[in-house]
Amino acid sequence: MSAPAPFLSVIEMIAEHMANAIYFDLSRYFIAASIMTLVLWAGGRWLELYRIQTRRAKSADYAREVLSSLRTAFVFAVTTLSTVMMREAGLVRFSLGGFEWWVLAVQTIAMILAHDAYFYWMHRAIHHRRLFRIWHLHHHKSKAPTPWAAYSFSIWEGVSEAAFVPAFLLAATTLGTEYHGLAVLLFLWHMIIRNCIGHCGVEIYPRGWVDNPWTGWWNTVTHHDLHHSAGTYNFGLYFTWWDRWMGTEHPRYRETFRAVTTRQRTPKTMRVMETAE
Repeated sequence: MSAPAPFLSVIEMIAEHMANAIYFDLSRYFIAASIMTLVLWAGGRWLELYRIQTRRAKSADYAREVLSSLRTAFVFAVTTLSTVMMREAGLVRFSLGGFEWWVLAVQTIAMILAHDAYFYWMHRAIHHRRLFRIWHLHHHKSKAPTPWAAYSFSIWEGVSEAAFVPAFLLAATTLGTEYHGLAVLLFLWHMIIRNCIGHCGVEIYPRGWVDNPWTGWWNTVTHHDLHHSAGTYNFGLYFTWWDRWMGTEHPRYRETFRAVTTRQRTPKTMRVMETAE
């Protein structure tokens, strides 16, 4: 007995939305990670001088990061689909029509700030000894992270990460704010770009960045790299203020950043780079 036509139409619609969501999330991941990898390759020995760790990722690390990121993209796609369905059900509101630039800027910045707070506390929570092994250990297998580690999560962490967007839009709708779809899109691109940069393993920010009051609040590559190597500090994603306020910033963060960004080309550093290659 064949399924009713309306039921088949619903299944086809869900399948189409799911395929589009998977394509969107995978595209963001591969584009951002590929561009960051290309930048590192093009920078050659000049960027290699600013590598934070002497330890290097192996081919098995790259394979693990990419394969688990494919799984995360699927989880994110399910969340995207659920958000669309919540919109269809009237639970969340976001527009796709005209917009004002200042509103778009405010909404994008608000979403980034909210996500930074969400990520910090979620990240600290999954470092709890009762959650770490199941939730977060997989990500920390990348001791020397690469841009491809940006989505290298366990399925549970993937769900925790993905939950932010529908939760935020639900909260915004409850408070009477209708977000624009472009603001959500800009947030998502900001998220993956900053994520890939934070995992690239090479400090790309200039010397003096951490000592300047205008830039010191912005996370550097060293900030997150120390989290992967030390494990118990630097839980923030985009900015340093939550780690500063909560006393979880690595005590040698600024010292390490200065040491990395003030390196000079000497016979010793050249030998280290040649060995790494």
